[in-house]
Amino acid sequence: MSKMQIRSRVPLRISFGGGGTDVSPYCDKYGGYVINTTINRYATVTLKPTENKDIIIKSIDYDKTIKFDIDQFLAYDGQLDLIKGVINYMKENYNINQGFELYIQNDAPPGSGLGSSSAICVALIGAFQEWLNLPLTPYDIAELAFKIERIDLRIRGGRQDQYAAAFGGFNFMEFYDSKTIVNPLKLREEIINELNHSLVIAYVGGSHNSSEILEKQIKNVKSKNKKSVEAMHEIKEIAVEMKNALVIGKLGKFGLLMDKAWNYKKQMADGITNEKIDRIYEEAKKAGALGGKISGAGGGGFMFFFADIDKRYEVIKTLKNEGAEIINYTFEDKGLHTWKVER
Repeated sequence: MSKMQIRSRVPLRISFGGGGTDVSPYCDKYGGYVINTTINRYATVTLKPTENKDIIIKSIDYDKTIKFDIDQFLAYDGQLDLIKGVINYMKENYNINQGFELYIQNDAPPGSGLGSSSAICVALIGAFQEWLNLPLTPYDIAELAFKIERIDLRIRGGRQDQYAAAFGGFNFMEFYDSKTIVNPLKLREEIINELNHSLVIAYVGGSHNSSEILEKQIKNVKSKNKKSVEAMHEIKEIAVEMKNALVIGKLGKFGLLMDKAWNYKKQMADGITNEKIDRIYEEAKKAGALGGKISGAGGGGFMFFFADIDKRYEVIKTLKNEGAEIINYTFEDKGLHTWKVER
């Protein structure tokens, strides 16, 4: 009897600029630009084929196990629905008549602003791709993750998370009504090392309700709310400037553009910031940060700040005094990675 296991791992992402312009209907109408990268925090899936007809899902983070029969449709009831959505799609489209166990673990909780839900979705598709030998490109996988998450399950959100997880590394992404273009940024090693040294990532607590914030943002676009839509236009242009600054190594300018983008991002919808986030941001700037932002839709989770070397430790000290937890990280240049293990 084979003891084969399949592992799938994808990195989580931080978005430097343009986040929110990858959300419909804005990107369908105007086009969206996002600049992001992946870090060494991961969503990991293990798939173990079995000899019976049971599907067993084990979420390590939630300490939750659910069990189904292979012939059963996995009903959406708020319990691990994203995982069920991928399984239902795979069962419907590929002839799976063998049971399996899934073990799912994530290095950041949903609502943290690191794209962790979409990362799980991509990792799950990757595990099935490896098991069933499916001819899927990174574009195919990202698009399928988007379809399952945003269309089938109607979970509010944009497109960058799925593509960041599938591709990995530094990317400038373009989002249009009918297509997405991922432009990998080939940065010199010294630029990456300097950015790694200048960027301080901190967990500020709480989690955002991204669906609620995005609902307001979508409503603002549909109702042509001038302030909100113009802020999104500005954010998009700043993302292009950030990409240009990063590629040529003008990191001071990159940090200042983060500050400029953050001031526009706050105008996109209510709930992106709050008193606590504003206070942390202002204190970090007083300590010498050139710029920063909340990661993800807003409201809580992770924040990051850009600081020159002579101010970096003051910024770290200030963030700790504000109760934030400093996260050690490195950039990850590899996206979805799958492999088989014989046990």
